[in-house]
Amino acid sequence: MYRKPAQFPCPSPGYSLAVASTVDTAHLASELRMVLGHLMRRLRAEHKFSLSQGAVLGRLDRQGTMSIGDLAVAERVRPQSMAQTIGEMESDGLIERRPDPADGRRMLVELTAHGRRVLEEDRRNREGWLARAIAEQLSPDEQRVLNEALAVLRHLSES
Repeated sequence: MYRKPAQFPCPSPGYSLAVASTVDTAHLASELRMVLGHLMRRLRAEHKFSLSQGAVLGRLDRQGTMSIGDLAVAERVRPQSMAQTIGEMESDGLIERRPDPADGRRMLVELTAHGRRVLEEDRRNREGWLARAIAEQLSPDEQRVLNEALAVLRHLSES
């Protein structure tokens, strides 16, 4: 099926509207997936744990105690996959489970003090690399464009 390219104004300073007045969304999606994949692999190299474990630790840090089912929904994975991730993290001492006082059938998951320390150290390492790369490799105009793109990427990730 043929899709007509979407029409978008070019929001980035320094780029000509004449050159980028239309966008092939399929090509854009492919390029975005490829670039994000490279960036994620680079960030993963800075991690002390898997990407899924990092996502769970970050969510528990931001949102507090959650059930395994709620974590699975929030991370868009199957409850069985989340249970496996939680089991690995529990054996590493990063999280602990406890019964839900309102519903004894459910288990709640929370960060341990050790888990919080490991997460904070991991964040410093990853953010340090990324902050250095942004500061050293991007011009002020590119940094501004990246800052503006964050809102668009956040919106896309929530769709």
